[in-house]
Amino acid sequence: MRNIALKAGSRPPWVGLAAAVWVEIAAGNAYNFPLYSPALKSVLGYNQQQLTILGVANDIGESVGLLPGIACNKFPPWAVLLVGVVLCVLGYGVIWLTVSQTITGLPYWVLWIALVVATNSNAWFGTAVLVTNMRNFPLSRGTVSGILKGYAGIAAAIYTVLYNMVLQNSATTLLLFLALGIPLICLVTTYFIRACTPASGEDSSEHGHFVFTQAASVFLAIYVVAISITSDYVSLSDALSYILVAIMVVFMLSPLAIPVKMTLFPATKKRIRSAGSSDSLAQEGGDSTQTDPLLTPSSSAAYLGSFYETEDFSDVEILLAIGEGAVKEKRRPRRGEDFKLGEAFVKADFWLLWFVYFLGVGAGVTVLNNLAQIGVALGVNDTTELLCLFSLCNFAGRLGSGVLSEHYVRSKAIPRTVWITCTHIMMILTFLLYASALSGTLYAATVLLGVCCGVIYSLMVPTASELFGLKHFGLIYNFILLGNPIGALLFSGLLAGKLYDAEATKQGSSTCIGAECFRLTFLVLAGVCGLGTILSIILTIRIRPVYQMLYAGGSFRVPQASDR
Repeated sequence: MRNIALKAGSRPPWVGLAAAVWVEIAAGNAYNFPLYSPALKSVLGYNQQQLTILGVANDIGESVGLLPGIACNKFPPWAVLLVGVVLCVLGYGVIWLTVSQTITGLPYWVLWIALVVATNSNAWFGTAVLVTNMRNFPLSRGTVSGILKGYAGIAAAIYTVLYNMVLQNSATTLLLFLALGIPLICLVTTYFIRACTPASGEDSSEHGHFVFTQAASVFLAIYVVAISITSDYVSLSDALSYILVAIMVVFMLSPLAIPVKMTLFPATKKRIRSAGSSDSLAQEGGDSTQTDPLLTPSSSAAYLGSFYETEDFSDVEILLAIGEGAVKEKRRPRRGEDFKLGEAFVKADFWLLWFVYFLGVGAGVTVLNNLAQIGVALGVNDTTELLCLFSLCNFAGRLGSGVLSEHYVRSKAIPRTVWITCTHIMMILTFLLYASALSGTLYAATVLLGVCCGVIYSLMVPTASELFGLKHFGLIYNFILLGNPIGALLFSGLLAGKLYDAEATKQGSSTCIGAECFRLTFLVLAGVCGLGTILSIILTIRIRPVYQMLYAGGSFRVPQASDR
């Protein structure tokens, strides 16, 4: 009988996690749309609805990751990353040629496709590093997801600093950096992103390593926001700007301290035995090539009888084997086991999670795509401050929700969706705050929305893996991400863009000024999040028993036959 296995290297997974930080920052390049969208509007003469449809292209490219989801189970991570590199060069290259007016007269649809191609690189970058690292740290999924998605969240602020302090507020130069600089960074990291022997969780230093990485990301976020605000109010020389950016890069490199420390001061290796197995996963002086247990036919093979593919055997042989107990008949997986995408489709929990994500993130991305125009409408001159603020709070939501949910899921088996429910409620209040347009509320609402978007995005990742397994996680995760562009199309392109242009027409201008430009949009989005709250409560009630089973005893465990 055939068994599918992936050979993993003996290097510690911390090397790949440190490299993944840079890839995730690179994969945040779609957040740059508010920085160069005004140049698209002015150079090409687009109206707001045309611009918001380009924003939809931005979200479609970023979130349509079915192909990388399939590819991550068939090809090594470096191959998946390489596809992203090619897409990044091609897509942003066309946009740069257009904005710099090196090429003129390109049809609108060509630019739309170019933006889809450019931001689709994010799906390949993000899927490669997220799937690889969650498999390398299978017992710390929430923590790993929070760290990686946190760095992706702070990417917008990092790009804003580069835009203001190094690229001289030039949209053309920014696009050139996206077309050439981002691919170069990802090419350098391809060697380090690879499957490793999964972390067992028995290393006493592992918690300390995670805390260090989280602390490093917090210091990076604080530093980035601090120098971004400083550069807005204080004139800095070019030399000082470059020094400040260099310090930022050092913060970005700090996760490498863990593998360096492990190399210089190696810990004594212990013999670690997997649950229910007499085979050693890690033994000093042992074979450096291991079989990744997460890519065997089922993570719960110990009690399922490991139903392998049997098409090479006759029906009579199969029936005899079943009768003798050699194999068991194939059945549909239960929650907590490994699902294929088609098997997940028939589960109500899958669609509840999809709609909860779609409603929350779709509403949030509508504001992000229109953030520059919202700021101008409400009297903010420098809208890059809003983007930087959103990025910082998005980072805080992603990292904080990973830490918070991991603590409560292990100590009290509380489903992560409890926090998503609270977030939807907070988003209702946030959109009502936006709609009020009272003095000072724009910044407060942007802070709250950034946190909320970060929480929903970060918690969806481990929740999907816990309910539907890691074996086909890349494909399932990317299908749920489709809620992002669909939400952007419905709420941003068809709702916000049309209402904005209608109000601008009343004012007799292409630029709308005043609270009425987006007020109705905000009220509709508040209702959308109300529906998301209801669905999230239903999902939480349904999956509570699953979490009590998975986290009985305070740590993630494979379900046993006695659990059912």
